[in-house]
Amino acid sequence: MIGLVLLGVLVLVAGGCVCVVWAQRGGPRWVRAVAAVTLGAGELVRSRKKRRRNGNGDITVLGGGGGDGGGGDGSS
Repeated sequence: MIGLVLLGVLVLVAGGCVCVVWAQRGGPRWVRAVAAVTLGAGELVRSRKKRRRNGNGDITVLGGGGGDGGGGDGSS
């Protein structure tokens, strides 16, 4: 049962991403509406992650994983 729910969420996320790309290329009005909802949901998730900070300012990630969040070459 939970597998079906996760599959449904995956399909919705993939469809939202397709609509964002299609809207960028000038898709119909309903595609632009779905893209706006998808981007809004992404911003909501991002803002909730920023609010979930631990004591030293790092973002708390499920599963622990630390790191600097970078991946760059170390230059500032």
